[in-house]
Amino acid sequence: MFSLNNIRLFPIVLVCLISLGCASSTLTNKEDVCAIFSDKPHWYQAAKRSVERWGGPIHVPMAIIYQESTFSADARPKMQYFLGLIPTGRASDAYGYAQALKSTWGEYEAAVGSRSPDRDDFEDAIDFVLWYMNVTYQRNGVSKWNAYDHYLNYHEGQGGYSRGSHLNKKWLLTTATRVNARSKKFASQLTECRAELDSRKRGWF
Repeated sequence: MFSLNNIRLFPIVLVCLISLGCASSTLTNKEDVCAIFSDKPHWYQAAKRSVERWGGPIHVPMAIIYQESTFSADARPKMQYFLGLIPTGRASDAYGYAQALKSTWGEYEAAVGSRSPDRDDFEDAIDFVLWYMNVTYQRNGVSKWNAYDHYLNYHEGQGGYSRGSHLNKKWLLTTATRVNARSKKFASQLTECRAELDSRKRGWF
């Protein structure tokens, strides 16, 4: 039988349970997309919804997000220092899972209408990446399965890519090659677990 004290304690217990759930939901293996979606089943459901909305595969945006933030919600460029001591700011205002710039995020917000997306929310971040890939496809004709060229567009912007701004950036081409390889690995992994993931219901967290 519940007493008044029990009722008063309920919100505290609920917060503790939620905190424990969040603490236990860390990714066990960021190199395996099946393990990622096993730890975060609602991420898989979000990815599926965004794929249905914008088209394309799941493994390409997942590879891009891995490269941009390694699935860290509050990722941002490193602080820069003058003479190694005096902070001078960050290279850009990129933030969140997708390391989206405020200006580009604003374009995304305008495109999706009444929603209020957040850069540190995975559901919004993967939807943003797939939206951006769709814009790249429309403007530059890049196949949505082409992780290499999509990453170059993502980094340089569609205009920069069309002008060839990436061609003399060896480090960027190397990074795009790495993203492409991880995309293929994620695609291969998904073939092994997609049926199981599809059979699961979305969990609370």
